[in-house]
Amino acid sequence: MGGLHPHTVFPGGSVSDCPQASHLRAAMVMPAGLKPILLPLVLVLFQVAPSTQEPQEVQLRLAGPRGSAGEGRLEVLYQGRWGTVCDDGFDFHVATVACRQLGYTSAITWTHSATYGQGEGPIWLDNVQCGGNEVSLADCAHNGWGTSDCHHGEDAGVVCSGQRLHGDPSLTSAPGPGLSLEEVRIKPILARAKLSMPVMEGAVEVKHNGHWRQVCDAGWTQNNSRVVCGMLGFPHEKSVNISFYRLRNLSQKSSFWVHRVQCQGTEPHLSRCPTQLAPPVPRQHACPRGMHAIVSCVPGPAFQQNKNRGKKPPRKGLPVRLRAGAHAGEGRVEVLRHGQWGTVCSRRWDLAAASVVCRQLGYGTARQALLRAQMGQGLQRRFACANFGEQGVSVGCWDTYRHDIDCQWIDITDVPPGSYTFQVVVNPKHEVAESDFSNNVLRCQCKYDGQRVWMHGCHTSDAYGADVVSEMERRERLANNLV
Repeated sequence: MGGLHPHTVFPGGSVSDCPQASHLRAAMVMPAGLKPILLPLVLVLFQVAPSTQEPQEVQLRLAGPRGSAGEGRLEVLYQGRWGTVCDDGFDFHVATVACRQLGYTSAITWTHSATYGQGEGPIWLDNVQCGGNEVSLADCAHNGWGTSDCHHGEDAGVVCSGQRLHGDPSLTSAPGPGLSLEEVRIKPILARAKLSMPVMEGAVEVKHNGHWRQVCDAGWTQNNSRVVCGMLGFPHEKSVNISFYRLRNLSQKSSFWVHRVQCQGTEPHLSRCPTQLAPPVPRQHACPRGMHAIVSCVPGPAFQQNKNRGKKPPRKGLPVRLRAGAHAGEGRVEVLRHGQWGTVCSRRWDLAAASVVCRQLGYGTARQALLRAQMGQGLQRRFACANFGEQGVSVGCWDTYRHDIDCQWIDITDVPPGSYTFQVVVNPKHEVAESDFSNNVLRCQCKYDGQRVWMHGCHTSDAYGADVVSEMERRERLANNLV
């Protein structure tokens, strides 16, 4: 049982208005004169033959919403463009080579089906096969650069060990997307900020090699603040008077590691913004003005205390809600249109779109954009019954059926959680002769918690209760699916 959500695949082979992207694994046209017996051999060779292109040096990075350094969607830089790696044929050996190339000692595991979100651009590698000892992914066998039958729903990811190879310079190398930051925080400076919980205003600090380092405010913009606030769970940033911080900053010893950040405002994490690292020496030139980057964030509804209590904050655009999530801030996205809640197609759904929903609901930047109905499918009126017209009954209403009693749905979209009574009456008006009418009523206790329904205490009765008789007389009508 569930609400009515249009354009969603229903189990049982129903056609959806939002089909998953399909692709053809292998398609070949057999030239005239080629014996049919050779066709299987050609297909096998196409799948496993190593690339004949010369191995070349390639650059790797980890992208997508990452919980910590060393994990993310695997991306490859080839011919000046970043692309992804398909999960077909991907295994632990491939992950090991990738992690070592990224500067980590080993791989912990690998992921498939765009666990870290769908990438953009070309899918450079498919059916990668490594022995585990290669120096670079370019040394492994694959279909060829850009030769793939995959879509971005099959992007592979890796989870590398936290221990890095000795002498690896990647953490402090050239700036740009993919910079590994272990953690980002807002350090309170002023007394009032220190008393705030959570901390919403202060200096931006990043954790590097186990130590907290400062970020210079050279070229710092509201877009940068928006990304920092969003990744920490706040829906928006706000302007801040930095005059007080200038006075206090003069007496503070600074250790700047990041010199300049240039975010667009849509990035899910500060590490996804182009970043210029401070030069190792001389340290006094790391931040010419010697000023910390300061941000001030707007608290979401979870941290609003006694403000507009009992009132719902106004929201722009379509009403949005989350359903079927185990925790606050996660779930299936549903929108209200023409008085009916419906789902959102996952085609081209990405982290940017998910972040818009999260901010609209008062949260920060989305950590992950889930696809393929990972939070359950919305239900809609699709049945393999005899189709005697529209089927279904609303809570609190009566309806009469002469066929397909096993295929009815109950609309509980707007039913609040609680305890209810579920009742089925067979031959309610005794229009069909029976030897005994004592077991024609089935009554169950029904408990609904907002996501699941339990039926218990079911029993048959030899008579209708007075309330049942009164309700049947008041709401008696001809059902819309009578034959």
